[in-house]
Amino acid sequence: FFFLSILEDTGYMARVAFVMDQLLRRIGLSGRSFVPMLIGFGCSVPAIMATRTLSSDRDRKMTILLTPFMSCSAKLPIYALFTTAFFPRQWRAVVMIGLYITGILCGILYAILLKFTKYKGEPVPFVMELPNYRFPSARSVCQLIWEKARDFLQKAFTIIFVATIVIWFLQTFDLKLNVVTDSEKSLLALVGQWIAPLFGPLGFSDWRVSTALITGFTAKEAVVSTLSVLTGTATANLSRVLGSMFTGRSAASFLVFTLLYTPCVAAIAAVKREMGSGMRAFLVVVLQCAVAWLMAFAVYQIGGIFF
Repeated sequence: FFFLSILEDTGYMARVAFVMDQLLRRIGLSGRSFVPMLIGFGCSVPAIMATRTLSSDRDRKMTILLTPFMSCSAKLPIYALFTTAFFPRQWRAVVMIGLYITGILCGILYAILLKFTKYKGEPVPFVMELPNYRFPSARSVCQLIWEKARDFLQKAFTIIFVATIVIWFLQTFDLKLNVVTDSEKSLLALVGQWIAPLFGPLGFSDWRVSTALITGFTAKEAVVSTLSVLTGTATANLSRVLGSMFTGRSAASFLVFTLLYTPCVAAIAAVKREMGSGMRAFLVVVLQCAVAWLMAFAVYQIGGIFF
């Protein structure tokens, strides 16, 4: 928020939107959509909130639907863990960059699909008065930071808190509401075991992996901590244990799935608020999971040809 506020106050962001307008029009968006999607690489919640600046309802809804394809920073611990565990040092940076590019390409393809189906038509003409460059004001920057941070705390943190309590409850109790000492007997593990077969075609059918993906719905960083808890291994040593749960091929599939599957619960709450429909927010979850499954399946099958 701090650095984005500085860029905004200097007058630079308006110029970025102007430069990107011609490129984004090819996929059915205006240059104004670039800024929310750029913010999406940090966190999807403020990115979705930033779509309020778009004057066209069509452009705003399209941008909201595309933002989850931008890989947020909360997924970096997952990328770091798996690239360290399964890829040679010289390829780790390439794999991580490839994940970001994959998300962008999926977003572009989805935007083209929306352009010719649900959101037909052209984006609104780009009309914007470019402000003069100026040195950022400390007062303006602090005010922008406060407004964005307050929005996040009020609308996102409360959702994360409630979701965390739900996950804690599922991890702590069994079907008879007895406190469990073995996490394998918890309600959360039961749900993880139930959905684990869905991930068999993707190369990872271990119930601990599917359980970690469920907790990732609260916050993506939770995937790593949940794997640590369920394997009884410190996070620092987790990469050594993953070899018994994944192969290099299934690890690549898992990385693609975590890149594209449903955004966190706070982002879904932001989608619901901005689009004014719980059903649309639910469809975002379903769509993202479907795209993630298909892309991960493709990666796993293609990987089988070469390895």
